[in-house]
Amino acid sequence: MNDVKYRLKSIFGGSVGNLVEWYDWYTYSAFALYFSPIFFPNSNPTAQLLNTAGIFAVGFLMRPIGGWLFGSIADKKGRKKSMALSVLIMAIGSLIIGLTPGYKQIGIAAPLLLVFARLIQGLSTGGEYGTSATYLSEMATKKHRGFYSSFQYVTLIGGQLLALGIQLILQNWLLTPEELSAWGWRIPFFIGAILSFIALYLRRHIAETSAFKSKDQEEKKGGIAVLMKYPKEVFTVVGLTLGGTIAFYTFSTYMQKFLVNTVHLSKETSTTLSFISLLVFAVLQPLFGLLSDKIGRKPLLIGFGVLGTLCTVPILTGLSNATNTTIIFLLMIGALIIVSGYTSINAVVKAELFPAEIRALGV
Repeated sequence: MNDVKYRLKSIFGGSVGNLVEWYDWYTYSAFALYFSPIFFPNSNPTAQLLNTAGIFAVGFLMRPIGGWLFGSIADKKGRKKSMALSVLIMAIGSLIIGLTPGYKQIGIAAPLLLVFARLIQGLSTGGEYGTSATYLSEMATKKHRGFYSSFQYVTLIGGQLLALGIQLILQNWLLTPEELSAWGWRIPFFIGAILSFIALYLRRHIAETSAFKSKDQEEKKGGIAVLMKYPKEVFTVVGLTLGGTIAFYTFSTYMQKFLVNTVHLSKETSTTLSFISLLVFAVLQPLFGLLSDKIGRKPLLIGFGVLGTLCTVPILTGLSNATNTTIIFLLMIGALIIVSGYTSINAVVKAELFPAEIRALGV
């Protein structure tokens, strides 16, 4: 009983931090429609969104570096220290975005500060991904590793849901569109910073994994050189991540903008549909994780690969031509069911490929 309580407490602490990290990351995407004119006032609406989307993409450039940096810290200094540092850096990035004046006040410095904030947030997110996946998989029991590890994406999706939920509240009950565009978009970034500091406190009080503590000093010297001794595993991770990440972002983060710009739904309707579909998506993760503990990881990955290849274009085409919100919602759910074959088990699949001394770096 004590062992179960210990594991659940640790998994909760790691997961809450993961949720906050991804909330901060997704807040940018959720509110880009509102703050893009603040930083790029001299462009048309499409150009403004392209500029903010470009800065969103800049954050992705830092994620491999973050994965290397924080993965190395996790493998050498501990999973706990790495996760605490990553959430602290995310808090700093959110504060910078929330406090930065617009282009009219400080000129080109405004978008430059936005770029800097996204760079360090990308660094943090890249580090969070591998380290939290490693932590959750090591804290789980072998028989339930798929189930427990699935909570990485539950909290990842939860972060996006929280961002969308705050957006819905601000849109529908608290602020007018004019207030949101003028200053209300800053509120979620301040909320994210506060939540990050709370997560930092929680992470400072979680347990280190026994897999890390059992390593001797020589094993803690693992790095890129050691990782390169596992080329097959590295290429497997790269391939899975490329395909899975594209699918996930297409049908989650990007979908809200797709519904507005291509399907021509209102911002409010697209936000509501995105919120409900992501809620269903979050519920699917532990179910698929549990299924993987019963039938293995491979059938789920094969299903994701085959169905994703065959169905992505038809689903996006159907969404583009759909006018009924029920049909749109069902198509979104269908896509997310397919993607769940990857998201629910990607953490445990990658973690199981590597030994403990390079696990966080490898993932």
